[in-house]
Amino acid sequence: MRASDPIDLVVFDCDGVLVDSEKLSIEVDRRVLADLGWSLSHDEILHRFVGRSSAHFRAEIEAHLGRLLPDDWEASYQPWYLDAFAAELTAVAGIETALDEISTMTCVASSGSHAKIRRTLGQTGLLPRFEGRIFSADDVANGKPAPDLFLRAAERLGVSPERCVVVEDSRFGVQAARAAGMRVLGYAGGLTPADWLEREGAIVFTDMRELPELVGQRRMPV
Repeated sequence: MRASDPIDLVVFDCDGVLVDSEKLSIEVDRRVLADLGWSLSHDEILHRFVGRSSAHFRAEIEAHLGRLLPDDWEASYQPWYLDAFAAELTAVAGIETALDEISTMTCVASSGSHAKIRRTLGQTGLLPRFEGRIFSADDVANGKPAPDLFLRAAERLGVSPERCVVVEDSRFGVQAARAAGMRVLGYAGGLTPADWLEREGAIVFTDMRELPELVGQRRMPV
């Protein structure tokens, strides 16, 4: 990676970067875990699960409980998430203006399922901006913090990793981007503390209005 390499692809995480879903998800996660017999605080859930896949969430629950969950274990809980999102989900403040000003190719690479990504982007009006360029943890063997998802997105879109910048809001996502050999902008305007993102190697910003200028820098730090 060289600071002089131009940016040809901006890879967006979804939850917490495009849609303001993290606080809603954490609260429902807390209720789900409590219902299963595992009491965790908001901060513990943020530390353990934000930025990870649903497969990781399930594996951690099974490890804690010491038993396997049935294949349909999530079915009874899905309405909890759907109701919360239907009532309160919005786009991240300033993201639409930022996207309007970014001329570089963009895509989404999220730990969520394709169904969830499309639902939340659709609900917030962002789906048309990324149609045909959406990648999910369901597409790869290993989710974040492994680099697989970001590397797949870059490969499918024909861009080398050193010409990509990832916009993330979780430490696991930053770890994945760095492992993929990509530069990372860490959005700390949500729940994740800025120092978590900085320690993993992200250039931290707190206002989406700053994003177009950061992406457009001719010599973005590596």
